[in-house]
Amino acid sequence: MNGTVFDIQKFSLHDGPGIRTTVFLKGCPLRCAWCHNPESWKKQHEILYCAEKCIHCGNCVALCPQGCHSVDENGHHFDRTRCTGCGACTEKCYAEALSLCGKEWTVEAVLEEVLKDRAFYENSGGGMTISGGEPMAQFPFTLELIRQGKAAGLHVALETCGFAQEKQYAELTGLVDLFLFDIKSMNDENHRKFTGQSNELILSNLRFLDSCGATIRLRCPLIPGLNDAEDDLRRIGELANTLSHVAGIDVEPYHPLGVSKASQLGLKDCFTAPFAEKECWERWIAILRQYTSVEVVKQ
Repeated sequence: MNGTVFDIQKFSLHDGPGIRTTVFLKGCPLRCAWCHNPESWKKQHEILYCAEKCIHCGNCVALCPQGCHSVDENGHHFDRTRCTGCGACTEKCYAEALSLCGKEWTVEAVLEEVLKDRAFYENSGGGMTISGGEPMAQFPFTLELIRQGKAAGLHVALETCGFAQEKQYAELTGLVDLFLFDIKSMNDENHRKFTGQSNELILSNLRFLDSCGATIRLRCPLIPGLNDAEDDLRRIGELANTLSHVAGIDVEPYHPLGVSKASQLGLKDCFTAPFAEKECWERWIAILRQYTSVEVVKQ
């Protein structure tokens, strides 16, 4: 069984307890305006192009079987409408202006890579985290990776936006040790506006997992001026109070690091704002703590 992976990050300290390896899968049903991993949206392989690095050598022109690239006196031109994501153009891009995002991995190969750091997990209480994108978008692969990870004795965490079928989450409740469950906005109108989807299914799945006794941490990406008003934070705190198995709330301040990747993917009209300053997230945490006794921390 193959899955499309765009990164495997070692020594991760913010994706669950202890030292972890985080496996990032491509594919996501949401289109969050502030997304810092826009290369994760599509399951297909994609080419990132950084124009600032290009030296106009023309190697990509010769290598691309689809004729996507051309170089003339006006510089390098990349026709994405013809691109199949084969990656041939990246093979001799010595300036690293072109890079391939996405690679096919078997479950066994991913697990072999993850288990290289077993000693660190055992000493720190860490393990494997599966993230994305949205891991549920590649559910058969995710399920098998979790099964084999548990069989190997790993602590397994799953980061999810919650937008998937309830029956799929039901298959995971006895396997996943920790759900890192995204809450992007409690306001359904704003959720639709900024992510492209309603939050109704997401909140339903959250309550379902809680009713099954799953251990959950709420992950809250907060963006100044979009979803950080006191009423937004109050509703997150009140939501946590209604759940029995929420271990904590993780505040995730906005950063604009996804903007450059969006540009390299040819995406237009990218949302951008400055880094969320310390006084912002300190205020968010203070407000949340007014409305819930659940642990609130910054990630």
